[in-house]
Amino acid sequence: MSLSQAFREKSFDDLPGWDKDDHLAAFAAFRRSAFHVLAKPYRSGGLGVDFNAFTEAYAAARTVSPTDRREARAFFERHFIPAHIAAESGGAGLVTGFYEPVVDASPVRTERFTVPLLSRPADLVDIDDANRPVGMDPYLAFGRATPDGPVEYFDRGEIERGALVKGLAGKGLEIAWLADKVDAFFIHVQGSARLTMTDGRLCRVTYAAKSGQRFAGPGKILSELGEIPLEAVTMQSVRAWFKAHPQRIDEILWRNRSYIFFREISASEAAAADDPELGPIAAAKVPLTPGRSVAVDRLLHTFGTPFYIDGPSLAAFDNKPFRRLMIAQDTGSAITGQARGDLFTGTGDAAGEIAGVVRNPADFYALIPRRLVPGAGR
Repeated sequence: MSLSQAFREKSFDDLPGWDKDDHLAAFAAFRRSAFHVLAKPYRSGGLGVDFNAFTEAYAAARTVSPTDRREARAFFERHFIPAHIAAESGGAGLVTGFYEPVVDASPVRTERFTVPLLSRPADLVDIDDANRPVGMDPYLAFGRATPDGPVEYFDRGEIERGALVKGLAGKGLEIAWLADKVDAFFIHVQGSARLTMTDGRLCRVTYAAKSGQRFAGPGKILSELGEIPLEAVTMQSVRAWFKAHPQRIDEILWRNRSYIFFREISASEAAAADDPELGPIAAAKVPLTPGRSVAVDRLLHTFGTPFYIDGPSLAAFDNKPFRRLMIAQDTGSAITGQARGDLFTGTGDAAGEIAGVVRNPADFYALIPRRLVPGAGR
């Protein structure tokens, strides 16, 4: 696998603010991936950052324990070379934010709690080139099993109007019930949540599968309809619009055909993420680290890759320009492109306030294992 020409080799001196970052916090996130890959390697992304090239860095991360930022910085400089990667348009990339909501829920449907979070249906099947019917949209990675072969799955509107009821009633798909449809939708967008159950339990749910259709964000939809100026679109402004127009919630949400199915995290996963400062276990199968884990396009990038992200106009995290080393540990339907990232901000309302306003241009620098960079040396 050859490294894509999209990467432009740089030096660490070229990275704005590199010497001022907390590399120790980034190392802790990287180390979690280093241990996970002992059980299951990550898939190499399409841009040629071969997972196997991380072997030496991962082995070192499992055995060394930097005690300060200086030692952690030296670790990354020893094992990697930075490379700038521009957006496909040639300009700056884009960062947004995501978080883990905390929402009240019920284990059973009640007069108040009427909106379900569903587990994966039995008739939802993975689709790839081996079983994709002729003419099916190549984007679709999931479909519905039928006697005549897989077909496109029900979309959000169909599911919420009862498409699953006919064949799956009584199958126990409902993990929990929420009181608010908008809360449920934003849990779909974030891909995980902590549910404070009415029976006293804390239930953590995470992504299991999706109906397969393309994601269409309500902010973009409302902007195109002239309801909210694009530059004013945030999670907060979208929520405010829904609160002011409750009769139009379904109209807007059903334009996003993608529907997410969840699973409750297992006891072993809960034990691995029992640090309350850590987020959910996401696509890279490690707990997300607030302010240090980033979701990327997994078709292009390799999980575990460190990215130095320079977003000088982004100050929502700590009231200063965002310049941080992040680790690629998640993905998402809306995260497409080689210079596109979704920054994990943490858990709860405060993290949601940060995530909701992040939509900023940023420069992306992938840290490439030295063995993939000709002439990089040791």
